[in-house]
Amino acid sequence: DRAGNIFAVNFAQQQTIGRTTPAGQSEVFVTLPNDSVGNGIRFDRAGRMYVADYVGHNVLRIDPGTRAVEVLAHEPKMNQPNDLAIAPNGTLYASDPNWGAKTGQLWRIDPDGTTTRLAADMGTTNGVEVSPDGKRLYVNESVQRNVWVFDIQPDGGVANKRLLRQFPDHGFDGMRCDADGNLYITRYGKGTVAVLSPEGEVLREINVLGARPSNLCFGGLDGRTVYVTEVEHRRLVQFRVETPGAAWTRWER
Repeated sequence: DRAGNIFAVNFAQQQTIGRTTPAGQSEVFVTLPNDSVGNGIRFDRAGRMYVADYVGHNVLRIDPGTRAVEVLAHEPKMNQPNDLAIAPNGTLYASDPNWGAKTGQLWRIDPDGTTTRLAADMGTTNGVEVSPDGKRLYVNESVQRNVWVFDIQPDGGVANKRLLRQFPDHGFDGMRCDADGNLYITRYGKGTVAVLSPEGEVLREINVLGARPSNLCFGGLDGRTVYVTEVEHRRLVQFRVETPGAAWTRWER
């Protein structure tokens, strides 16, 4: 969030969201209601939290002050909303994989909760991200190991799908852009974060001290610390970068 706190789903137990401060102190921030279980988390400019609830087929919104949880959008046609991206104007995008069928969908969620399916014939959609200028949407497919890019249209729709990069091995999970538009992708099974240029060139790969990195975000007081949830050892790993995250710079403007 704006203060540099890190939030992670299923902290200590299912249905929770945990908060870790920049000093390393952790607590359960909120327990989700009913049968909801969170996955991807995003924040808007106002500091409100959005959570992909893959059990309830919901996108939840959480007030950071009161910690009240509400359903922003419910869509029964979703397989299991997995990860979220947020555009500069507050529009949300959700990946929606069907792991058994190795297929996936892509959804748009407007600020009023209106839900629109943008693509229904993709592979196992997982990580999703919007470019810093709000003009591109990136989506990766974990099983097929593709990274796709779409052009975001004025109405929030997408067009001109094209392959940005395909990898020969291992899987994908979360993705985030830095302020220069470079794309950071967790490579599940390889134990690295790959950094891609906006043109799809692999700039470098960073070892995250465990084979199964799941998601990541930029944070810290200057937005230049990358935090990675690493499943193999059940820990939060961090490394420093030169360029802050795209979402962090939006908060600062």
